[in-house]
Amino acid sequence: MRTYLVTGGAGFIGSNYIHYMFGKYGDDIKIINVDLLTYAGNPENLKEVEGRDNYTFIKADICDREAITKIFAENEIDSVIHFAAESHVDRSIKNPEVFVMTNVLGTATMLNAARAAWEKEDGTYPEGKRFLHVSTDEVFGSLPEGEGYFYEDTPYAPHSPYSASKAGSDMLVKAYMDTYHFPANITNCSNNYGPYQFPEKLIPLMINNALQGKKLPVYGDGKNVRDWLYVEDHAKAIDMVCENGRLFETYNVGGHNEKENIEIVKTIIQVLKEELPADDARQAHLNEDLITYVEDRKGHDRRYAIAPDKIKKELGWEPDTMFADGIRKTIRWYFDHAAWMENVTSGAYQKYYEEMYSTK
Repeated sequence: MRTYLVTGGAGFIGSNYIHYMFGKYGDDIKIINVDLLTYAGNPENLKEVEGRDNYTFIKADICDREAITKIFAENEIDSVIHFAAESHVDRSIKNPEVFVMTNVLGTATMLNAARAAWEKEDGTYPEGKRFLHVSTDEVFGSLPEGEGYFYEDTPYAPHSPYSASKAGSDMLVKAYMDTYHFPANITNCSNNYGPYQFPEKLIPLMINNALQGKKLPVYGDGKNVRDWLYVEDHAKAIDMVCENGRLFETYNVGGHNEKENIEIVKTIIQVLKEELPADDARQAHLNEDLITYVEDRKGHDRRYAIAPDKIKKELGWEPDTMFADGIRKTIRWYFDHAAWMENVTSGAYQKYYEEMYSTK
């Protein structure tokens, strides 16, 4: 039975990955989920799997060397899937040190623990060990409008404290592969969307606000372009890289879904109107009058676009979900999980939201 150590598995992408893996492999794998359960880590995301005999949850900080070392000592870990990270650009602008601690120091702690557990006396590693570091397209900076794509060899040019911290963690993984011949891969993905996403990010924020008749805050002119990837397609890509990717390689994972932010917002309004019953009282306020343009984000990258040619050529992966289908599936999920949204948008979230948007 192969054992996966998943960091940040209670977060958005991590929890979707865990659901995907159990859906595919069932009882043939074991997953150990390590998560500190910060604001974006939610145990409710994994209620369906928490009773499984082949699933273990451990609350721990990836920066805690003693705790992480203990996990490796007590378990025969075959693969590390490293999601755990601070990931919201706005928060990184307000508090960059937290991002450096978690994303850079936390990654170093994970690399050191895995290397200490796996490396043999002669400096080699047992067959089948793999450390997969999940990163972002934001490390590459910004592209001109309508021109070019990010490739695996695109130079790094991060513009926010978040993307700089992720670039730093990527470089650490690259250094361990080069220096220690450490068995690792890096994946750089485009913007994910889907179930369980914390509503600080664009799509769940707009869904939640629109349903409540609240303003829909859009940065700048709304024409910043992102490449959108349905989260289950991302989980599939990670599994394929972990199983069959060439060691020491980086793979870009993109959705072939470039959209302007304002187009995303207008699409959400339209799909909500189509999905809600005609006699639902919320229909009355679902219109583009809710859109309000706010002061642009500092250092706001204009366009991201990933070319996933390499992963398609080598592993046969390509996204299965086009945006028109994925956004409808996502909205239906939030309809069916209204209690989940209510729970995660209480308390500290409200204070954060007011700080970010009320004075702009």
